[in-house]
Amino acid sequence: MEKSPAADPSKAGQTHEQTAQDNVPKSGERSDQGEAPAPDHYNPEGQLNKEEEHIPAPETARAKYLFPILAQPVETLTGLKLEERMKVAAGVTAVIKSMQFSWSEGGVNRGSRGLLKMNQKDGFDCSSCAWPDPDDHRSVAEFCENGAKATASDADDKAAGPEFFAKHSLADLSRMTDRDQNNAGRLTHPLVKRPGGTHYEPIEWPEAFQIIGRELNALASPDEAAFYTSGKVPNEPAFLFQLFVREFGTNNLPDCSNMCHESSGSALSPTLGLGKGSVTLNDLYEAEVILIIGQNPGTNHPRMLTALQKAKRNGAKIISVNPLIEAGLNHFKNPQDFMNPVRALGALMGDGTQITDVYLQVRVDGDMALLRGLMKHLFEAEDRNPGQVIDRPFIAEFTTGFESFEQNIRNTSWQEIEEISGITRAELLEAANLIANKQKIITCWAMGVTQQRKGVETIQEIVNLQLMKGAIGKPGAGTCPVRGHSNVQGDRTMGIWEKPHKNFLDALEKEFGFSPPREQGLDTVETIKAMVLGKIKVYFSLGGNLLAAGPDTELIAEGMRKQKLTVFVGTKLNRGHLVTGETSLLLPCFTHLDIDMQKSGHQMTSCENSMGVVSQNKGILVPLDGQMLSEVAIISGMAIATLGNRTKVDWVAMTQNYDNIRNHIARVIPGFEDFNEKLRRPGGFYLPNGPRERKFTTENGKANFTTTTLDKYQLEPDQLVLMTVRSHDQFNTTIYEYNDRYRGVYNERRVLFMNKADMAARNIKAKDLIDITSHYQGEQRTVEKFVAVPYDIPKGNVCAYFPEANPLVPIESVAKVSNTPTSKYVVVTVVPAAVSNGDSERAMKRVAVEA
Repeated sequence: MEKSPAADPSKAGQTHEQTAQDNVPKSGERSDQGEAPAPDHYNPEGQLNKEEEHIPAPETARAKYLFPILAQPVETLTGLKLEERMKVAAGVTAVIKSMQFSWSEGGVNRGSRGLLKMNQKDGFDCSSCAWPDPDDHRSVAEFCENGAKATASDADDKAAGPEFFAKHSLADLSRMTDRDQNNAGRLTHPLVKRPGGTHYEPIEWPEAFQIIGRELNALASPDEAAFYTSGKVPNEPAFLFQLFVREFGTNNLPDCSNMCHESSGSALSPTLGLGKGSVTLNDLYEAEVILIIGQNPGTNHPRMLTALQKAKRNGAKIISVNPLIEAGLNHFKNPQDFMNPVRALGALMGDGTQITDVYLQVRVDGDMALLRGLMKHLFEAEDRNPGQVIDRPFIAEFTTGFESFEQNIRNTSWQEIEEISGITRAELLEAANLIANKQKIITCWAMGVTQQRKGVETIQEIVNLQLMKGAIGKPGAGTCPVRGHSNVQGDRTMGIWEKPHKNFLDALEKEFGFSPPREQGLDTVETIKAMVLGKIKVYFSLGGNLLAAGPDTELIAEGMRKQKLTVFVGTKLNRGHLVTGETSLLLPCFTHLDIDMQKSGHQMTSCENSMGVVSQNKGILVPLDGQMLSEVAIISGMAIATLGNRTKVDWVAMTQNYDNIRNHIARVIPGFEDFNEKLRRPGGFYLPNGPRERKFTTENGKANFTTTTLDKYQLEPDQLVLMTVRSHDQFNTTIYEYNDRYRGVYNERRVLFMNKADMAARNIKAKDLIDITSHYQGEQRTVEKFVAVPYDIPKGNVCAYFPEANPLVPIESVAKVSNTPTSKYVVVTVVPAAVSNGDSERAMKRVAVEA
């Protein structure tokens, strides 16, 4: 047998030849996933003792006059153009846009090379979404438009080096748009803003590490520091990051999961025993019915459309649930079809593949009522056809809590269901009829569900639907939370979470010989509060942009300004790097695309996708000239400078050869046995998944039905409910352009989508300037100078892009259990704008001069 690469440095980063395999799973089959229980880091029982001290709402509209460094995106309007929303996603336009972005950022050579190696078995993992790659054949162009944009941004051949930062103060940079900040180029040198400074200036790596170590060691307690993580961070640096943080002595590991799919894990763990989805990509091809709830795959996970198209061609019916009619849920033209002589003409002509069979345009936050309506219809169908609709043998053998759940659904009135969901009984019957006599059912969901007030219970109703149909743990059926960033699921598996389980900490202690802290740490919302209250004094961010991603933007900015030290590790400039503590470090790292050469050779890392497949990531482009380091090297340098002779970990050996990191992971985390060998298999390997095999590792060993509560909330007559979304030319908080072509919006982001009747009631016309105020527990937050856009959205609901609308999201408005900010339920009022362009710009110039 070939030796592990960890024992032979010449093997570092190498992969086997990609030859044809006989054991590639066919459609609907599942690969062997091992017997070890998969780690589950969601612990709904161990909730944080939240701060009781009330934090007043921050200044929002006036903040631009109070602080020279702007925390919110600039209010400059860029020239809105409106067209009809599109009815078809992808097609020729997506191909053209992909090429334009790739070649404009990295040049034809770097851009094309990046695209051709993206998501290939011997290439690099797309830094965009966590949608899985096919187990078997992968096309030459195994990417989507969003992936092309993310890769083009990573491949940027422009540098934002010391000269750039010498020319622009932090205040000046904050007045650039978020798009222009990203387009300034790759960060190439470590930078520091010293106390009282107005600019980032160069610093050598040893001094940067010394500053971090000095400030961390000066804290009265390790719990006075918080360590935030982006879902873009691969497994190996994520594992090292949590290792350092815990050896330092805290579990303050907030991450982006707290703000997106925390509700999914909090719902799935007590019901199914694992905080992850249960399906594979092959299951989607075999499904008879697919429900897509609170998700916009055409913009956020475009490669999912290929899987849905394949499912449709295999006969699947699709039910879409969304307050907006999204192009990607309507029709899809697969760019891959252009290379197929049989399908090329059809790809050019017509509307492509119809995706949705039944579209339920639910009210914002009405999904729980809608799900109850579906299930109430199914119970009524079972009454008429005993034994034909409900899978009672499965329920009897594998579940508990069915009787209470059934009674709860039957007792829900149709009046409540229709009023809260905005969907009629007849519309729900049409959808229920697609489900009634089917067994292979998959439900997909994303942040449209998780960021609701009752996101956890809504997902538990999704589980209830799957369980009553026996649609779990068999090919073509199961749960499918669709996660965003490339390794947001893997980071949690690696231990990036604030509520560690005993088994994980015990394994960490045994492997590394130190006693990890056992007290629960702070999640993202509680970290922000602690920063504002002065209880956190050092903030470290491994990627990400908390300022733009989090709720209550000006409150986050207030917390950042109170920090003794802020540290940002990143690849490109973003607004979150500009609102800083007394001292701030901006440290440049490699992207997924960059070749990472260490002492033992070309290194690779790994990511875990939404369906539990761990595969390799190996950079293919020579990094730009500069002093960038890998995330592993940065973490190790910080650990050595901070821990000194207190550490028993060999940080140098792990930096020289990442196989050494994987050997540790293999001994600490179940499912990663023989990690180095399995990672080198073409396509990677599946992690164990209990629910996929009907092995429910809950406390009682059963899958648990949940009896939820359906609440109705009253609004004042002039109030509306806001939800925040991405535009098409955006990934997470990264803005590539000002367009959202699927929704017909061009050259502007400060827009509010409104129902025409709601506009008329407020005497607001299309393209009028408006101000938006949110209302929560008697407090108000206001953002100014948005543009009203009439749109097909349920009456009483409005929609805006984040991060522009994030200042309206109150820090204390969170989903029960998960503590996730309720960006999909913000009560607002809308009025004509009170501040003109000229007044605002003159005031901002005056503040800048005074500063």
